[in-house]
Amino acid sequence: MGGENPYIEQTEAVLATSAFSIKFTSDGEELKTIQVDPSALPERGDGRPGSLLRLAHAAGVEIDHACGGVCACSTCHVVLDQGGFDTTNEASEDEEDMIDLAPGITGTSRLACQCVPDGTRDLVVEIPSWNRNAVQEGH
Repeated sequence: MGGENPYIEQTEAVLATSAFSIKFTSDGEELKTIQVDPSALPERGDGRPGSLLRLAHAAGVEIDHACGGVCACSTCHVVLDQGGFDTTNEASEDEEDMIDLAPGITGTSRLACQCVPDGTRDLVVEIPSWNRNAVQEGH
C-alpha cells in the first residue's frame, strides 16, 4: 500500500524546495536527526509524497502505520513543535477525524502519512512512545 487514498479529500501540499532537518524524538529523547534534500525525496513508500512517514522510513526511523499510510487509521500519530506545525500542509477533515481517534492528541498532532513539510523550517517531531513499533516482523 502507500500513497494517497482516492476516497478522501486531499489538501494541497507544497513539497520542499530547500534543505531542512527533522529531529525525531520519543519521550523527549532524540531518536535520530535527518537532513532532507528536496532533490532526493523518496519516490516510493507509504504515505503522501514528501510526508513525514515517507521521510522517516527512508531514513530508518520506524513509525507504526497499520493502514499502509492512506489516512485510514490513527497509528502514525505524531506531534510537531509549534513552528514546524505552521510549515506543513493543512490537515484535511478526514485526517482530523482520524486524529480524534488517537490517544494523547495535542493542538499540533498530525498523521505522519498526511503531513507534508514545506522545508521552510527545521522540524522536531515527537513520536509517542506507545506508537513506536518495537516488534518488527521479518527481523
